[in-house]
Amino acid sequence: MEHLVTDATPNLHIMHSFVDDMIPFCEYFIIPYGIWFVYIAVSCFFMYFKGTDEEYLRFAWSLIIGMYTCMIICLIYPNGVDMRPASLEHDNICARIVKLLWATDTSTNVFPSIHCFNSMACNAAICHNKKIGAIRPIRYGSILLSTAIILSTLFIKQHSMFDVLTAFALFVIL
Repeated sequence: MEHLVTDATPNLHIMHSFVDDMIPFCEYFIIPYGIWFVYIAVSCFFMYFKGTDEEYLRFAWSLIIGMYTCMIICLIYPNGVDMRPASLEHDNICARIVKLLWATDTSTNVFPSIHCFNSMACNAAICHNKKIGAIRPIRYGSILLSTAIILSTLFIKQHSMFDVLTAFALFVIL
């Protein structure tokens, strides 16, 4: 997808709202953004070993269908964001990691946000699982982490509010 839809793609739709302008860039949100990769893997692991077959299949299918839907939307409706700052105010480890992320993950194919959709799907699977969801620290930790991940996409200017809202809508539909 990174090579199919680029900044040079004709008719690239820029996703932007006035809310995005009110959200400051904060490089420290790269921490929950990066934890997303572990959160997805751990959620899949727990759901496979602690969920019923029905719970695991519902979770796995939601991830598969959700990610494919996001990619198809990006192919049909090429999109991106243009709100990344030209230069970063601070020079710390988090800012350097953000620069690395931006160098590898272009500002295209953002609508809807797979990061946000998967976070919502993992959180729902964990919270609704009879074994895992019954453990309060895990349930509340999942809610807190998924919320931090979703917010991180906005604070590091990887996604716009439209991307988050459409990920939420897709999650509700699936």
